[in-house]
Amino acid sequence: MMLIKKDEIEQYIGRESEPTEWFTVTQDQIDQFADCTHDHQFIHVDPEKAKETPFGTTIAHGFLSLSMLSHFSEEFGMAIEGVYMGINYGFDSVRFLSPVKVNSRIRARAKNLEIVEKNPGQFVTKTEVTIEIEGVEKPALKAVWIGMQMVA
Repeated sequence: MMLIKKDEIEQYIGRESEPTEWFTVTQDQIDQFADCTHDHQFIHVDPEKAKETPFGTTIAHGFLSLSMLSHFSEEFGMAIEGVYMGINYGFDSVRFLSPVKVNSRIRARAKNLEIVEKNPGQFVTKTEVTIEIEGVEKPALKAVWIGMQMVA
């Protein structure tokens, strides 16, 4: 995570991150996510039945791929100097573009779109994020993620 100074925020608008490290999505991870969300659709958890689909294997839940942003943000994220709390504020948009097949490797890229001081000490950030799948032209997802940083 990169630490930035309040008076240098403007320099980081439009900044694109380097891609994160690759992460392999395993069947165990998919199964655990299915258990947590109670979403046990066969396309996610039944490898034999999933072989009969156009994907030929199980695929990760779209929300599992989206939830990986928390992990990836440790590499592409920026924190304003003096931050004492960060809050997930939501998304302006999320599009699931390609399925993430089991044992695929994914990584993220990010671009800072906006950092605005909404109230004194409350900075709202908008970040365009893309999760790529190794060897697949179309990304798994694209989103505009909104966060809030509480800065002393």
